[in-house]
Amino acid sequence: MILLSFSLLLNACSGVIENTQTIPSSIINNGKAWASLYQQRAAEYKALCFQAYNIAKLRLDLAIAKHGKKPFAVVTDIDETLLDNSPYDAAQAIKNLDFDSKAWKRWTAKGIADTVPGAPSFFKYAAAKGVTVFYITNRDEDERAGTLKNLKLYNLPNADSAHLLLKQKTSSKEARRQQVLKTHQIILLCGDNLPDFDLLYDNQPSEESRMTTTEKLTKEFGSRYIVIPNPSYGDFEGALFNFNYKLTGAQKDSIIRAKLKVDK
Repeated sequence: MILLSFSLLLNACSGVIENTQTIPSSIINNGKAWASLYQQRAAEYKALCFQAYNIAKLRLDLAIAKHGKKPFAVVTDIDETLLDNSPYDAAQAIKNLDFDSKAWKRWTAKGIADTVPGAPSFFKYAAAKGVTVFYITNRDEDERAGTLKNLKLYNLPNADSAHLLLKQKTSSKEARRQQVLKTHQIILLCGDNLPDFDLLYDNQPSEESRMTTTEKLTKEFGSRYIVIPNPSYGDFEGALFNFNYKLTGAQKDSIIRAKLKVDK
């Protein structure tokens, strides 16, 4: 007790005040922290990404062996498909904060995100085979400079404004895919979120409808659609909460508890 009292007195005199308060955590942000840890540290995550891009390479080789009427193109999403934003996700999660657009744009403006395993080598391989890469992302127009900076950091092909199609009036990517199709034949699409691939996923109202659509498109996955794992965020999360982004953390936690299969 004497030693403890002396220690506390010493800290007080030196101006060091120990903060014993903790920020209440939530199920959802605990989950996001674990997801970021998996993305950053798990060899299994790296293996899954390599698997996806190895399949992409095989499919690309098969496609370019055939002659098309238009030049070939690969369309890719950016976030969690090509660039790894887990440092931002982890920073928000450990502070028990939801997504914040201002904090997000401070992160993207830095242009320092690492790449998803296997992605740079695949897109460089595609370019070497004469295939054009188009980046269709739902980043905003004011993120263009930081995004291009990040792409150029890794010498990625077609890293210019003509091939970077940012979100304009809508988050749907269909119009931008159609824009690419005017001049190119899209042989592959890479993404982490299902609307990255097909119009059928736009405005899906529920988890059930997303599952039904996925069953309909079974043959496309691993063929034309290359999915990169992203356990942190996406439309799967929005569907859990019926796309109500005004819910509090406590309300989200309650829904998660209700929907989880738990051993009794």
